[in-house]
Amino acid sequence: MSEKEKVGGYGAPIELTEGPFKGWLTWGDGHDPFETLVGPLVFRTEPDGRSRAAFMPEKKHLNGGGVIHGGALMSFADFALFGLSHEALKGAFAVTVTFNAEFVGAGAPGAMVEAEGRVVKQTKSLVFVQGVLSQGGQPILAFSGTLKKIKAPPTTV
Repeated sequence: MSEKEKVGGYGAPIELTEGPFKGWLTWGDGHDPFETLVGPLVFRTEPDGRSRAAFMPEKKHLNGGGVIHGGALMSFADFALFGLSHEALKGAFAVTVTFNAEFVGAGAPGAMVEAEGRVVKQTKSLVFVQGVLSQGGQPILAFSGTLKKIKAPPTTV
């Protein structure tokens, strides 16, 4: 892999080969600097065709009140937009152009947070996605967003 691919974070997701998320896919693990910092953030397509994303909250994800920081949840939900629409994007590069979130519960460390959702609509250049983050079967954040397909990744500085 070239140094630009390592730093830029673009390209095909990689499959994790060890740890609790063995077999899941990610753009983190060094490929996306921010997702590597806040992750691991992972996704996969289930045998029934549904897409799912997940992360395991740690101490670094908490706010001063001891619950998962809202920024950590929104960062994961933004990642989930891409994981949930991975099949619809068909390898195209994309960027988030809208993102909406509603906090509906609090999350705690030590139990996996999962994202489930669906592509609501897609056009030639846009993908509209809705989803819910849950922990222990309880919803903690509802989200939606629009991804814009682009011809090539933006250049890095």
